Amino acid sequence: MFLDAKGKACPLPVIMAKKELDAGCGNLTVAVDDDIAVQNLSRLAASRGLQVTVETKDGVSNVRIAQDGNAAPEKAPVCVPQDGGYAVFIGKDHVGEGDAELGYSLVKMAIYTLSQSDAVPASVLFMNSGVKLPAGDEQQIVDSLNELIGKGTEVLVCGTCLNYYGITDKLKVGTISNMYDILGKMQNASKVITL
Repeated sequence: MFLDAKGKACPLPVIMAKKELDAGCGNLTVAVDDDIAVQNLSRLAASRGLQVTVETKDGVSNVRIAQDGNAAPEKAPVCVPQDGGYAVFIGKDHVGEGDAELGYSLVKMAIYTLSQSDAVPASVLFMNSGVKLPAGDEQQIVDSLNELIGKGTEVLVCGTCLNYYGITDKLKVGTISNMYDILGKMQNASKVITL
């Protein structure tokens, strides 16, 4: 089966592919013109133990997803505390309203404090201007997020948001993701903390 998802921002290509895979499609090709969509489709296939090949020509990538009896589903390292796990959603590059410098210092300290906690979140999710944090030059934020990852936290960063701000190539830590995956992490969490 062939799906034309060119010009569609994530998570639409992933949702389209998931719908066909859920309906039993064993061989699927999705045409996209966005590198983030290629990554997200590849992760979707890997999570289901499916084989992925990508051919790119003239800015269009054909992502082929096929059955592969030898592949095992990819398991992402996720820390799940006894209470079922929690997620932290960071939708802006500061905490609260008021002074911008104070708000930035607060978000930096919040991420550091999380990294030093005995009960780290299962996931930290970045959207909107929050994506500037893992793509920024503040080493303490990068180090804190890497420490969280080392403790089993999954760090997902909205690819559409990175593209919007023109900083996709500056991402220093975390996995480029999409609305579908980020909302899925929120839905599966026992609670979501928004900073």
